[in-house]
Formats: sequence, structure tokens, C-alpha cells
Amino acid sequence: MGFEQYHEPATELSQEVRTFARMLTSLTEEAEAIGWYEQRMSLEKDKEAKAIMANAQKEEFKHFAMDLEFLLRKNETWRDVMKNILFREGNIVENGEAAEKKVD
Repeated sequence: MGFEQYHEPATELSQEVRTFARMLTSLTEEAEAIGWYEQRMSLEKDKEAKAIMANAQKEEFKHFAMDLEFLLRKNETWRDVMKNILFREGNIVENGEAAEKKVD
């Protein structure tokens, strides 16, 4: 992706905004890697190779979680919305709608 994560001139963005953009890019890359491993494992016949891929995918889950936690700690609105959606019982869409209304 390179420097395509910026939609405004990077030199005009604060360090905080650039760091946030980098972490969003990292989160996206981790999500992509998780998906790639999932596809590979679904087709892999060799059990040992599949176990290695599963182990690698677990690392990607960890990296994804750390990136997400960093972003949530830096953005109060994201944190407020997500705490009312993640790990909640009930309908996901309804939880999302309710969470959005709470921050409006």
C-alpha cells in the first residue's frame, strides 16, 4: 500500500493523524493475512502444513487485536461505539444501531 493511506498531504497532517493512519493500514493488512491463511488452510491437504498455517494465523489474530486495541485507546468515539457492540448478546445489527445512537 505504501503511502496511499493518506488522502490529504502527509506533510500537513499531524504526527497523531499519521500514526493513526499507519495503524489503520496495519489493521487492514492483518485482516487480509487472516483471510489469506483461512483460504490456504481450507484447501491444504497436508496436516503438518495446515498446522503451521494455523499457527501463523494465530499470530495475525494477535497483531490484529493489538492494532485494534491501540486504535480504540486513541479514539474515544470508536471505543464508545465498539464497547456497545463487541462481545454483546443479541442481534449484531440492532446492537450496532443502538451503539451509534448512544454517541450521537
